[in-house]
Amino acid sequence: MDVDVLADAVARASRREPFVLATVVWRRGPSSGHVGSKAVIDANGIVQGWLGGACAAPTVVREARAAMVDGQPRLVFLGQPDELDQRADAGTVTVPMACESEGAMEVYLEPVLPRPRVVAIGRSPAVSSLASLTIALGWDAVVIDDGGNADDHPHPGVVRTTLDLGELGVDRSTAVVVATQGNYDEDAIEAALDTDAGYIGLVSSGKRAASAFDLLRRRGVSDEQLSRVVAPAGLDLGAIENAEIAVAVLADLVARRATGQLRGPAVPSAAPTEVFDPVCGMAVDPLAARHRSGHEGHEVVFCSAACQSAYDADPSARRSAAD
Repeated sequence: MDVDVLADAVARASRREPFVLATVVWRRGPSSGHVGSKAVIDANGIVQGWLGGACAAPTVVREARAAMVDGQPRLVFLGQPDELDQRADAGTVTVPMACESEGAMEVYLEPVLPRPRVVAIGRSPAVSSLASLTIALGWDAVVIDDGGNADDHPHPGVVRTTLDLGELGVDRSTAVVVATQGNYDEDAIEAALDTDAGYIGLVSSGKRAASAFDLLRRRGVSDEQLSRVVAPAGLDLGAIENAEIAVAVLADLVARRATGQLRGPAVPSAAPTEVFDPVCGMAVDPLAARHRSGHEGHEVVFCSAACQSAYDADPSARRSAAD
């Protein structure tokens, strides 16, 4: 078991960093990967851990990036060209292992993306209900309670007593819901506007929301900034109980999530510097490649010494075959 890799994964998840946990689930020698080997691949394509050699790693990184973009796990089979068809099951990505090795391996890629998070600000039945519903939905919840005593809150494990949202690492997958009942709505909205929150909502009547906006304008907050604030927050269900407001707010957030909002930072689908070995077609990071040759004034990089040797023996024929 790769304890260090798993510990790194847990730490990244706690920091709400997107990554992919890659696990070798099958191999055929002489592949250098071993069943159970794990690695963490971050949004920049940096690999922590060990999966396999030069032929496998670039392809796994490329597919890991794609998994972070669509949020879907995938099984990647790397093997000999003549065995790809029989492995091309639904959902399996097949990639030729064109280097000299006759090995093969399957790697399961599991994207771990930041879950939607609701930061509810205030002390009210609406805040308490919103935290309960958010947790029940499988999202993350944080409560900022102006009461100053987290032990008295129904959810003490998620309560903070400071309005410093910068410490929370608020991003586009975070919804900030202000429900202070007029106690410090303006301060909370200003704090939210200083973040990259994907949603900012104010639980209030229309009249009180207009009053809060007027005060914020006098503080120098622009109309463009205020356009980020949804007020009143939640679906319009008419006159409902205070605790039921949480249902209206969360229903709106779920609807927005379904249309692509409350998603984390975009992850590039491929490294901008990625090139392909002209002999075997494997993806290669030119910045990290160890094997290089010059041809007609251009540098060519390879995944392995074998591919470099084959290219050096006949550059034009190898290039044509690769094309």
